[in-house]
Amino acid sequence: MSCLQIVAFVSGLAGLGATIGATVSNEWRATSRASSVITATWVLQGLWNNCAGNAIGALHCRPHHTILQLQGYIQACRGLMIAAVCLGFFGSIFALIGMKCTKIGGPDKTKAKIACFAGVNFVLSGLCSLTACSLYAHQITSEFFDPMYLAQKYELGAALFIGWGGSVLCILGGCILCFSIAGSFSKSHSQRHYIYKGAASHSRISSQRPPPDYSNTSRVQHFDKNVYV
Repeated sequence: MSCLQIVAFVSGLAGLGATIGATVSNEWRATSRASSVITATWVLQGLWNNCAGNAIGALHCRPHHTILQLQGYIQACRGLMIAAVCLGFFGSIFALIGMKCTKIGGPDKTKAKIACFAGVNFVLSGLCSLTACSLYAHQITSEFFDPMYLAQKYELGAALFIGWGGSVLCILGGCILCFSIAGSFSKSHSQRHYIYKGAASHSRISSQRPPPDYSNTSRVQHFDKNVYV
């Protein structure tokens, strides 16, 4: 179980790192080279900045001016990614406390509950990141394949793939952590149930056996003093 918990913790931690990288990245979508007139320049957009680069490596970025003028899906993706980072962070802390190989967290039963809570946080973090990246990608593909959309078209950026990978790692780590705790719980429950049944059957047999009757003195044998000679 300890090896599974270590694998789950590493997977969740790697997923958290990928989620943070995707959140701060400026490459959520990039200019489509097929529709760009000047192929030596391109535009990158993220959740926080708009960037323009060229072939010689110069990149100029400016933040979004105001939250109130942003499109609704960008605001939703911001909130989901921030929630994913927070849930993944707390999941990593709780997983470190609840693992069997650590010396903190209290008794095994308490550590198991903490580890299960950490697994739930990892799964929720992965779902939030997966939803945000899928929503953003749906918006990009809808605009790209819409013949009536005349504005600049974009393609999927690298940050979306990083976010998808991080969400899969977080969900995988959380599921492994929860399943390992569930297996230890079922094993301990079966052991307690077996001991309880044994003790109950033994007490039942003892209660059904009648106590010895010492009131009947006719069965008591009296021996003469020369019986041992």
